[in-house]
Amino acid sequence: MLKKLVLVALFGLFAQAAFANNLPDFTELVEKQGAAVVNVSTTQIIHAPQMLQGMPNLPENDPFYEFFHRFAPQVPQEQESQSLGSGFIVSSDGYILTNAHVVDGADKITVRLTDKREFKAKVIGADKRTDVALLKIEAAGLPKVTLGNPEQVKVGEWVLAIGSPFGFDNSVTAGIVSAKGRSLPQENFVPFIQTDVAINPGNSGGPLFNMRGEVIGINSQIYSRSGGYMGLSFSIPIDVAMDVVNQLRSTGKITRGRIGVTIQEVTRELAESFGLPKAGGALISGVEKGGPAEKAGVHASDVILKFDGKAVNSSADLPRIVAATRPGSKVSVQLWRKGNTLDVPLVVGEIKDEGVVAQRGGSRGSTEGASESEIRLGLVVSELNEQQKAELQVEGGLIVEDMKGPAARSQLQRGDVILAIGNTEIHGIEQFNEVLRREPHGRNIALLVRRAEGTLYVPIKLDEK
Repeated sequence: MLKKLVLVALFGLFAQAAFANNLPDFTELVEKQGAAVVNVSTTQIIHAPQMLQGMPNLPENDPFYEFFHRFAPQVPQEQESQSLGSGFIVSSDGYILTNAHVVDGADKITVRLTDKREFKAKVIGADKRTDVALLKIEAAGLPKVTLGNPEQVKVGEWVLAIGSPFGFDNSVTAGIVSAKGRSLPQENFVPFIQTDVAINPGNSGGPLFNMRGEVIGINSQIYSRSGGYMGLSFSIPIDVAMDVVNQLRSTGKITRGRIGVTIQEVTRELAESFGLPKAGGALISGVEKGGPAEKAGVHASDVILKFDGKAVNSSADLPRIVAATRPGSKVSVQLWRKGNTLDVPLVVGEIKDEGVVAQRGGSRGSTEGASESEIRLGLVVSELNEQQKAELQVEGGLIVEDMKGPAARSQLQRGDVILAIGNTEIHGIEQFNEVLRREPHGRNIALLVRRAEGTLYVPIKLDEK
């Protein structure tokens, strides 16, 4: 009996040693790459209304509380809001990648390196669609990361994240790739890498490394019911991020393709009804009149199987493939129509400006290349797409993306849709800017705004000359 127990104990020790030897060692990776990961802290000035001095300070349950807060004169009060995130250096002359939501609305951005040096950063550009932002600090000879190829990533392989969760600089967490090409609600253009790496607030914008020490993604989102890590983390593939970076650095804007269709997933039942051998592709439920797809002869009820030679395995694949295609390109689209496949040539259109904030090397707040709405109102807007127009049942309008200056001191809110200036209906950004140019300096104007299910006029004062 004793001999049997000794053998069992020895077997257990050997098993533990073998298991330990098979676990990955991250120490060398962290030593080589950790210095290229930075802490990104932001400060935003919030203009909050406050009652004039001398007004009664009443509790919320007081019957006069609502009266005084609604009708008493108020003055703007400046408050600072601070937040933390992560980033990583992609070139030794000071270019840094992070998430767009980390720096969104920031009036001041500070980057802190692992050697405790701090630099004031400026936003070169930020693309909200992909949640990618490019920052620049004035420094040279910085350590930089090595970029990898997300296409070569395999589900089940080990990966590692470095970032600043809750402000704890250069924290290291590890896990495996859980899935590739994940689509998330409202995120049609990013094929996310899903992992079980522990990601928490402050990790956003940090790098996701493979075991070769290459960055394969930017840690961006988590799925959580508690606000903290629950085992589901999502990263933006680095090739998607670098495409955004290259466009921002070369042209100062992002261009994306569009074909003017609405689509839905092909279920097993729909595949059977259309005679498809298997469920797949993107079923076209609507075609925009005069759009690229209609001009190419694409019909509702067609199923797109391939676009520009790339397989469309599900409806979620199509927006990413089309968006990544250069506007003006002539491509071949393979369709399933009435039991047969056919190829049609199509010229890709361009998605209009979607709220991309690009300074092209300038600091935040620079007016170089800025529009009238940015200069005179401190307002960044984007045009409604066709789907949004249909949902709101309007012919035009502009979505409020960001505010500062006069706009931040007004009652405008992010997500408001501007329908008119006074009695002049607004159809697009160029027309909006042209109307603003004709308005005298220092004058109050009224913006007709759609908010939720209602509309209201919001007064706003133009800049003084």
